[in-house]
Amino acid sequence: MGETNKQVPVTVLTGFLGAGKTTLLNRILTEQHGKKYAVIVNEFGEQGIDNDLVVDADEEVFEMNNGCICCTVRGDLIRILSGLMKRADKLDAIIVETTGLADPAPVAQTFFVDQDVADRTKLDAIVTVADAVHLSTQLSDHHEAEEQIAFADVVLLNKIDLVDESGLEVVKERIKKINPFAKIIHTTKCGVSLSEILNLDAFNLKRILDTEPDFLTSDHDHEHDDDVTSLSFVSDTPLDMEKFQDWFSKLLQTKGQDILRTKGILDFTGENDRYVFQGVHMLMDASPMGKWPEGKERNSRLVFIGRNLESMNLKEGFENCKSA
Repeated sequence: MGETNKQVPVTVLTGFLGAGKTTLLNRILTEQHGKKYAVIVNEFGEQGIDNDLVVDADEEVFEMNNGCICCTVRGDLIRILSGLMKRADKLDAIIVETTGLADPAPVAQTFFVDQDVADRTKLDAIVTVADAVHLSTQLSDHHEAEEQIAFADVVLLNKIDLVDESGLEVVKERIKKINPFAKIIHTTKCGVSLSEILNLDAFNLKRILDTEPDFLTSDHDHEHDDDVTSLSFVSDTPLDMEKFQDWFSKLLQTKGQDILRTKGILDFTGENDRYVFQGVHMLMDASPMGKWPEGKERNSRLVFIGRNLESMNLKEGFENCKSA
């Protein structure tokens, strides 16, 4: 590689209260997996990290006896990440836990906004732990639960031993209606191989599109009550970069609070590279990701996950970005 400043992958771990995040974190911090992870948690205490496992504790950073380190987010996330970067060469990954009632967007946005953080880390994936027993009720009663599903690249559907087959199907359908693009993994007591949730490069669409070219195309059913929905658009006509940037920046300025996630792969007139595109609320990152694969049809695919999408004239806006 030869990079002195390697970017450390960061996984944002979210999920509603009681879903099983702490069980998963304790596994990461105690299993002899041979990796060096840094876990940033909101707080220790009550049902937090098992303090008996902590060695060499100072005020904010806790060394775990399997070589992992654990930090608390009582301090500012950017400050803690900057501190961790001093030992970046010793870290395989960083995991940031959000509180059970939190919208994961502000944490994810940190990796877009702060240049030092962006230079040294890369957002790898948002992983949401969901309680198979209670998720349907939580989705109806708490918009935060919906947002956590909407933002997810991976959903760990936990406690599946406590629901029957038909109940499980109902919950999965609900998840897919909110976010058709998240990978769903069934677990009991968060028993998942860490390779299924860490170092996925899920925020890099290139790898996903290479293995799953249809990732950004999906049929959507709008006949449901969920507050959060998704819409996707495809264009075989190249887009005009200036028109697209103008439309999209105005859209995010005016409707960004309702647009939870955007993902896309774009074909711009006069550009040999395909552009990959990720957004969280009003922040977005678009960058070239290499030439279009030989023999593969060039087209643009754009996905929105959010609230009130039907009222934003997205189809018309997207159509107007096509090159004349």
